[in-house]
Parts: sequence; structure tokens; C-alpha cells
Amino acid sequence: MKKFGMIAVVAIACLTAFSFAPTGGREYTPLEQSSDMESGYIEQVQERDGHYILSIDGIDWFEGQEAIAPFLEREGDSELDGPPDDYYIINDESSLHDLPIAEDAEVLMQIYNRTGNAAEADIIWNEPISIETFVKLLSTEDDLDIKSFPYHLTVQNGEITRIVQQYVP
Repeated sequence: MKKFGMIAVVAIACLTAFSFAPTGGREYTPLEQSSDMESGYIEQVQERDGHYILSIDGIDWFEGQEAIAPFLEREGDSELDGPPDDYYIINDESSLHDLPIAEDAEVLMQIYNRTGNAAEADIIWNEPISIETFVKLLSTEDDLDIKSFPYHLTVQNGEITRIVQQYVP
């Protein structure tokens, strides 16, 4: 539950600081969900036997029309007819599970601290970064905590083969 408060703080900061930020010339498009994909928050990263392992708190991610029913079921007394930002997250359990990152995994980010100054961060949709850069970002504490964003993970043969950061306004 604390993650929702953190996301709200980050979202407000991002909207304020990045309202005029370039988007790389592309519009946001929802990520197509697949049967080998799971969504969640990354709690920590560890290195074991030369491989990186992510500890993940799984979530249910709903977007667009699919977000309306679960939102109304849980937030029906809000007087809204759907989720305000067109997405809804359900995180009823805070149980962690570990998954290794494949050596050739693809990592796609939307926003992160590229320069060391979080105020200079801007949105670049699906920007590829290396696994090493991603691990370093997960281990860095700054005003733009990338662990406060949800991620969509493609898992094949027990390994994460693709990591996509979900930007939340």
C-alpha cells in the first residue's frame, strides 16, 4: 500500500517537472500483455553466481477499458466512473518471488535519472539500456526512485528476457 503513496508523489513531481519534456517524438501506447508476462514492483536486485536476480512483488495491472470494472468494484464510492489516469493497480499481497535476468535480456525504460540530476530527467518512450545500467539504477537512491514504478517482465524458461518500465502519470 505504501507504494501507491510513493507513486503519487513521484507522479506529481514528474508531471510538474516534466510537463514540457520531450517524448522522443512518440506517443504512449499501452504494452500488449501476453501469457508469459508478469507485472510487479522490483523490491531489490542481487548478484548470485554471476547472474542478477530480481525480487518482485507481483501486481495486477489494468489499463484502458480493462481498468474500469476492477476500479468500480473496489472504488465504487469514489463518485468516479473509472480510474483517473486510465490505469488501475491491485496489489493485495506483498509476497516476493525471485527471478533471474537472462544475460541477453532487453531493458526498456520510460523515465530515469540519466545525468545525476533528477530534475533534468525526461520521458523517452521505450529507451533501451543495458542490464548493468539498470542494476546500477536500481541500487541508486535519488529523488526519482525507479523502484517506485511498476514493471512488465517477460519470463521465458524461468528467466526474465524483457523488462519494460511502466510510466505512471
